[in-house]
Amino acid sequence: MEKDIKRVGLREIAATFFMIGATGFGGGMAIVALIERRCVHDKKWLGHDEFMHGLAFGQILGPFSLNTSTFVGYYLRGTIGGLVAAASFIAPSFLMVSLLSLLYFRFNEVPELKSALLGSNPVVIALIVVAGIGMARRKAAHLEAALVAIIAFAASTVFGMSALVVLIVAGCWGLWKGWRTGRLS
Repeated sequence: MEKDIKRVGLREIAATFFMIGATGFGGGMAIVALIERRCVHDKKWLGHDEFMHGLAFGQILGPFSLNTSTFVGYYLRGTIGGLVAAASFIAPSFLMVSLLSLLYFRFNEVPELKSALLGSNPVVIALIVVAGIGMARRKAAHLEAALVAIIAFAASTVFGMSALVVLIVAGCWGLWKGWRTGRLS
């Protein structure tokens, strides 16, 4: 696989993440699903397991859609790849937010603008739900994985446990399971 990784050019990484940044709407999980579709399924730059590891690491600190972009770029071309992917991913948002901020402060009292902004909320929720279901189908196909997912969901939504604590507990569970089955020595 190392051979294939070297063939991905920085220009292609930049173009891909610029388009993801320009077309990805709906927040972190919706954008992560778009990154997964383009980089794992369409371009086959990395496998699903590698992507999920990068996603898990990306959730520890900061905005995880940016962290996931940086991870994929780094996976493909090292530090320079990570920087190119991150800068390309951020550029469209920076330009759009700058332009929209200018327009908003100039026209914020227009009733049609207020209605349009309120109407986009259900779409964002639907995109997040679709992304979550897609990831759950692939990773929670076995009973044990499904139970871990349900427990993690309940811990965060019902009991209000922070995502960091859920990740730490899940990581400890994975380490214990690996040690118990002999995969960790």
